[in-house]
Amino acid sequence: MHKVTVIGLGAMGAAIAAVLVEQNYQVTVWNRTPSRADSLIRRGAVLASSAASAVAASPITIICLADYGVSTSILNQESVKSALAGRVLIQLSTGSPQQARDLEAWTTRLGAAYLDGAIVASPPQMGSAGATIFVSGSMSTWRQSESLLQKLAGNVSYHGEQVSAAASTDLAFLAYLFGSYLGFFHAARILETDELSVEAFGAMIAQVSPVIGEVMKYQGTVIQNNAYSQPLSSLQMSMTSIELLTLQARESGINNEFPRFAENLFHKALHAGYGSEEVAALVKVLRQE
Repeated sequence: MHKVTVIGLGAMGAAIAAVLVEQNYQVTVWNRTPSRADSLIRRGAVLASSAASAVAASPITIICLADYGVSTSILNQESVKSALAGRVLIQLSTGSPQQARDLEAWTTRLGAAYLDGAIVASPPQMGSAGATIFVSGSMSTWRQSESLLQKLAGNVSYHGEQVSAAASTDLAFLAYLFGSYLGFFHAARILETDELSVEAFGAMIAQVSPVIGEVMKYQGTVIQNNAYSQPLSSLQMSMTSIELLTLQARESGINNEFPRFAENLFHKALHAGYGSEEVAALVKVLRQE
């Protein structure tokens, strides 16, 4: 049986451990509250008496906690540092690109290998085809850990040896996600003012999501190649839509913070002379200090 350790048994950590138990791994677990391991022990996992003994039990340790700060408080114990030497540490806690760089450097000094990862899934989705994990770090460590990580998610994408890449990709995804949330929630208020169904609108967005994805793919190509001069949708044209959002908010008396925020950015782009360029030229404003 392949051996793996999971440190942290919150909702996500417990889901990770459960998937690996189901996949016939010999799973050692540790959590600051030992009772959280009870259901996993009944299914075949082994509860370690300490974080250090958990790390020592397996060649690979996955740590999944609330954030890097909590992770570091556990990993920085002298007994844990000694146990890490010669082993692989996979960090699946949420963190920043700089935290990933710092933890890789710290792990390397201990003589251990390191991969940084970011999960794009809810705990019940772990082990499913729809779950995604972004991974970055040493190529040799990735090859050693690839089959293990592929048990956890149907889509495990390796982003290269630049260890910060997974965290940056995750934050980029979150920026897109939460920007979409804000737009959708403002859309809900527009629909409510005209007594229209928000639920039906959500279903419609699900139907057109492949088209939206193609639009984002195109805008990504425009930005990557700095090719703004032949727009499919110019900044000036898009500004008309933003102004309509502001007008509707004023007419209906709903919160206008979202369209005002967008309008401010578009005005900056127009004043900079980007009006005839592709709407993606808005990124030039975001690059300015």
